[in-house]
Amino acid sequence: MMTNPTISLIERRVSANLFDASHNLADAEIEELVRLATRAPTAYNLQNWRFIAVRTAEAKTRLRALAWNQPKVEDAAVTFIICGVHPDAETLPERLQPSVAAGYMPADMPSAWREAAGAQYADPQTARDEAVRSATLGAATLIYAAEALGFASCPMVGFEAEGVARAFGLGANDVPVLLVAVGRAAPGNWPQKPRRPLAEVLEIL
Repeated sequence: MMTNPTISLIERRVSANLFDASHNLADAEIEELVRLATRAPTAYNLQNWRFIAVRTAEAKTRLRALAWNQPKVEDAAVTFIICGVHPDAETLPERLQPSVAAGYMPADMPSAWREAAGAQYADPQTARDEAVRSATLGAATLIYAAEALGFASCPMVGFEAEGVARAFGLGANDVPVLLVAVGRAAPGNWPQKPRRPLAEVLEIL
């Protein structure tokens, strides 16, 4: 029986702690990772995220100081700051227009979605929650895209969010949710750690 390559990718992925500091990623490789990451879903197709690829030595040093001095921030070829953006319902007509033009979506639907999203995200906490969800889905997709392209990765939440926002010029509606280091693994990384039994985490009703 053939093994599904996507399932194999999920089962072999590890969060790498050790990276080959001599390895670099070209602009085209970074762009491809983010192109794939943006295939992740977002509510209303808001696509409310930003991906900041920290690659230069100076920028990595700046980020490492705000990320609990974790060496992988500098050793990885690139460390992404993945931000969710508070939803802006006014962007929806433009972002949905290609679907209307292709005939997938009725012409009046973008305005209806704009009205619904505007009402849904009027509450600041709800808007922030959506920003975090979008960034998390994008980060997860980036991690598996990296694995598929032969790179190691590691998501990190150990960083000073307010400091990162200041140091990297984030806007008031940008929420730095995760850092994701991507590069070539160095020897010595652990294998994927065992997962809890399904009986402890799954309920089928």
